[in-house]
Amino acid sequence: MVDLSIRRPRGAVEERFLSKVVLSLFVTGHTPSSERAMVNLRRICDNRINGHCEIRVFDVLENPRQAEEMRILATPTLIREAPQPPRRVIGDLSDMEKVFQALSLHELQSSEATRNAHG
Repeated sequence: MVDLSIRRPRGAVEERFLSKVVLSLFVTGHTPSSERAMVNLRRICDNRINGHCEIRVFDVLENPRQAEEMRILATPTLIREAPQPPRRVIGDLSDMEKVFQALSLHELQSSEATRNAHG
């Protein structure tokens, strides 16, 4: 497993997401599709979630049991593990807007903005 967590310095600008978004990416080796998915996921996390996320990358060749437990049938597969309920998307994550919608991140962003406005 590779940990690609993004850590913000203390005193950083308030994040749009109060709860941490935990994303697990399952890839197969160092294929071009796997590499694109990792780059695109980093871009999504940096640009759309303001870095307030934890990224875990699993190579199914090295972690077949983890892939089996998570019922990974194709790679790359991205799973939003937190906040619940889980959401998943398959592919190289090149269409940022579709990934954002498939993982229901717009809903999280909207609910956090509402809480911030009223809190």
